[in-house]
Amino acid sequence: MTRTWFGNELETVAAFWRVLRTDGVTLGFTSHDRDLWFDGVLHQASPGMVPYSIKRTADFEPDSAEVEGALTHDAISAADLSQGRYDSSQVRIGIVDWETTETEILYRGSIGSVLEQDGSFTAALASRKAELFRDPVPRTSPGCRAQFCGSGCDLQPPAYTHEGILDAVDADANSVALSVAVDNDLLRGGWLRWLDGPQAGVRMNITTLAETDPGETALVLDVPIDPATPPGSRIILREGCDHTLGTCASRFSNAVNFRGEPFLPGNDMISRYPVPAQ
Repeated sequence: MTRTWFGNELETVAAFWRVLRTDGVTLGFTSHDRDLWFDGVLHQASPGMVPYSIKRTADFEPDSAEVEGALTHDAISAADLSQGRYDSSQVRIGIVDWETTETEILYRGSIGSVLEQDGSFTAALASRKAELFRDPVPRTSPGCRAQFCGSGCDLQPPAYTHEGILDAVDADANSVALSVAVDNDLLRGGWLRWLDGPQAGVRMNITTLAETDPGETALVLDVPIDPATPPGSRIILREGCDHTLGTCASRFSNAVNFRGEPFLPGNDMISRYPVPAQ
């Protein structure tokens, strides 16, 4: 039976919000004056951080919501926000009976953007309805549109995922030298995820390679590396792919799953005209 909330003069109800980060960490908060445990998650008391401006509609327009608060809780830090740990995180906002722990979800969405100013932050949320506005029709492209080792590509991720150990960090070049049982050239365009150190759980893309010594290269990353990351830290790496048909066929023998049209004539074919032979 569905409960009717706020039907009595006195209710034991508090708001709660749950953040499911992409690095596997789940954080829970509540406006109650003590911590609450429900749905397998500890929701920590944080009266200074409140959800507000939740708008729900019956049509297909995306629902909107925002969460604001002060950077005073140990679980929310400016460093984590700047490193992008909360980017694209899933968010659940609802109400809970703090006596029976009965709950109801009022809003489901994801974090779109986070603004930080003067020790406080505001997070703009995007509801699940926003997915209805995505164009499901693929557009033609000379390169493969499938995510490497994802749907459509169908290559098995474990075959192209490796463990590595950090040897050194070059903060100026934002690069890392690793001990890994794969050629660095194969990692270009891939990504790594830290398992140890101050940035544990953070995923970074490998943009290019930088030569350190003759015959030696380091991986240049797209996210600033914490210079305090100690040598010996463990890392998970995924190989990269340039999404060309030649690479798909020769390196992966996977041309049958290539999601692109490399030989399709472009728009300039319309403007071409015959040229007499010289």
